[in-house]
Amino acid sequence: MTSKTSAPLLRLAGLSSGYGRVGVLTDISLEVDPQEIVVVLGPNGAGKTTLLNSISGVARATAGTITFDGRDITGARPEAVVRMGLAHCPEGRQIFQRLTVEENLIAAHIGRGGKSFEALREDAFEMFPILKERRNSMASRMSGGQQQMLAVARALMAEPRLLMLDEPSLGLAPLIAHQIFRIILDLSKDGMSILLVEQNVQLALECGDYAYLLNTGRVRLHGDAREMAEHSALGDAYLGGATPDVIHS
Repeated sequence: MTSKTSAPLLRLAGLSSGYGRVGVLTDISLEVDPQEIVVVLGPNGAGKTTLLNSISGVARATAGTITFDGRDITGARPEAVVRMGLAHCPEGRQIFQRLTVEENLIAAHIGRGGKSFEALREDAFEMFPILKERRNSMASRMSGGQQQMLAVARALMAEPRLLMLDEPSLGLAPLIAHQIFRIILDLSKDGMSILLVEQNVQLALECGDYAYLLNTGRVRLHGDAREMAEHSALGDAYLGGATPDVIHS
């Protein structure tokens, strides 16, 4: 693992988790530093979404710990996790289809004691001008790309210190996907930490600082994102080949 110069904002140590009696993740250790973009890669069924759900309190941890900003949040309820400064933008967007853009933003605002709703809304409109243009439109009448922008904007209404994004480019045209990734880079430059699950491997590794490869619920490889792109185990994981137990890239 590359050397770390600061205490991680998020640390998973030996995390195992799943849903009910069904285990999905086994002995996961992972860190996200302040202002770092950490990418989680892996084939379908690797446990990537469960990883984010475990951090946000949706999936149940059965072993190990989750520490955020020095606080143990293992087993915390989702609403408590959000109020601590950790926001989750789930796969499939999960916006309120029957509400307008503005109403979606209102519903997502929790008032953590920082900016007012109006200030956060204007930040979102500056980041995604199309949302301001369509602020009174029903979410269901927007394109897939516009809905993804709204999903990200909703997550940012919680004023997170760490933003978790699950497959933000899924189903989007390349031009829109690149726009979403530019926003991710801008958020990082502004001081936000990002934990990114993404199926577009090339875009993700170009954007990320550090990367983890999951397969069958375990970390199989981790290291610098640029170096990860050259590692043979990455291709093996997506093509169905064997991967080593753990490789420190």
